[in-house]
Amino acid sequence: MYKDNYVTAIIAAAGMGKRMKNPINKQFLSINGSPVLSYTIKKIEASKYVDFILLLIKQSDIYYVSEILNKYKINKPYKIVYGGEERQDTIYNGLLNMPAETDIVLTHDGARPFVSVNKINSAIEKVFETGSCTLANPAKDTIKVSTNGKIVDYTPNRDRLWAIQTPQVFLKPIIKRAYEQAFEEGYYGTDDCSLVEKTGKKVTLILNDYNNIKITTPEDLIIAEAICREYNIEEDI
Repeated sequence: MYKDNYVTAIIAAAGMGKRMKNPINKQFLSINGSPVLSYTIKKIEASKYVDFILLLIKQSDIYYVSEILNKYKINKPYKIVYGGEERQDTIYNGLLNMPAETDIVLTHDGARPFVSVNKINSAIEKVFETGSCTLANPAKDTIKVSTNGKIVDYTPNRDRLWAIQTPQVFLKPIIKRAYEQAFEEGYYGTDDCSLVEKTGKKVTLILNDYNNIKITTPEDLIIAEAICREYNIEEDI
């Protein structure tokens, strides 16, 4: 609860993880002896503001999820919801299954296990500035835009570019309307904030650190192991 506002956290863990080139979905691969998803759940649960957790998964992954929940107990109220074909469909299923008393909605990638609990709390605290906010980092690399994937069209100013992460936090009416409009228009965005932006609403950026990586490729697991060793993150679960 944040200032008498009920907070529901949605963890999206229904992805296929095709770039991982592993028959097991990336959320269930091991980092330092524990599944990726176990780190993520414990980080979200540790937020003093989160009241309820929605765990969005593929129905075929229920065995893996049950194993995690049996070993790493969730001490807050939670519900398992099956995802849809795309991430956007999955999150919408979550929105439809939220507790009725929800005022603030937090969405987070199941494959981002190292988010800081303090940053989770900061995002919730800042949601009232514009009604929407997200963790983000300034882009470190020079970015090129190419229409055909062969020739560079132009180079945008790096000082204006931000790499967007999760969690992303919204007031419930804003995120619900954003999803309704997206489906009405047949629009699929790459993240929840992009749907909010389409409605004309502003999104607040919250500067984050660079440890909040998303486990996407085999190389990310190597980086994740290094982060665990450097910051003793295994002690959090």
